Amino acid sequence: MKLITKITIVALLFIGLSSFNVHKFYVSVTKVEHNAEAETLQIITKIFIDDVEDVLNERYNTVTYLDTKKETERDRELLKEYVLKKLKIEVNGKEAELKYLGVEYETDIVKAYLEIANVKECNSIGVENTMLMEKFEDQQNIIHFTVGDYKRSMVLEKDNPNGLLKFDD
Repeated sequence: MKLITKITIVALLFIGLSSFNVHKFYVSVTKVEHNAEAETLQIITKIFIDDVEDVLNERYNTVTYLDTKKETERDRELLKEYVLKKLKIEVNGKEAELKYLGVEYETDIVKAYLEIANVKECNSIGVENTMLMEKFEDQQNIIHFTVGDYKRSMVLEKDNPNGLLKFDD
């Protein structure tokens, strides 16, 4: 093959490959499960660490470090405050009080544990989840519900950050 042909092919490949935009996928996943025996709603929300750090840094005009040796008590408090402001749940038409139990880290993910007490029966759950939506236009917050034998899911987006599920027949 001629040198000019090889250079042309390499140049076209470089131009073609460099024209692809790398697009990050912005998502959180929240699991809400009714524990009838304990009369609670148990909630686990998973968020990418780098995304929530970006939001906390911007929102609170600070530098936060999650899941590192640099993580401080203030970083953990900011995360708690943020999660409790951005996640709202109604049970049977009434706003519920979320109790923040703590966090755990997996590779690149923070898992926040929450609970709602005194939920004897669960006929409906309303959710507003606006986590990360102020920063990421394409943010999707996926919610999975388990109430008795019912398993349902919903996807909340910036234009529609609220959802309602009814579990009574």
